Amino acid sequence: MTISMYQASVPAFTRALNNLATILEKGAAHGQAKNVEDKVLLGSRLCADMFPLSRQVQIATDTAKSGAGRLAGAEFPAYEDKEATFPELIARIRKTIAYLESLKPAQIDGSEGKTVTWQTRSSTKSMLGQPYLMDHLLPNIHFHVATAYGILRHNGVELGKKDFLGP
Repeated sequence: MTISMYQASVPAFTRALNNLATILEKGAAHGQAKNVEDKVLLGSRLCADMFPLSRQVQIATDTAKSGAGRLAGAEFPAYEDKEATFPELIARIRKTIAYLESLKPAQIDGSEGKTVTWQTRSSTKSMLGQPYLMDHLLPNIHFHVATAYGILRHNGVELGKKDFLGP
């Protein structure tokens, strides 16, 4: 049995982002219960040279929407990266999921041999579609979701492996 590029991307991205939204909801509830302002938790990091929680969420959503868009050959939304509360970050996740759900399998299937090119802060990168998905997009999304989970867990939010994996 083969798995299509669409099946390997959009459902996996959507699941990770839905789980991230649930993790953030638990973080928000924890903050309210403990009288911790959103900005404190959203500014938390695992170590000084890592991005804070808010940026982890922004990067996870950016990677999902831009990656799926590039594979589909479609325009993808740009966000301003100005979220300062849990509800704003959760809304960003929901917007990203809505974008992902707007993509159709026919737009992404067959992209495994397509050259995908994107700009990083320091260079232009290119990869074929399948390695772009498997070796770049999926690991990056899961890294940033796992890091967001770790930041909240480190700050006392009661989370477990089931929260990361989802239902």
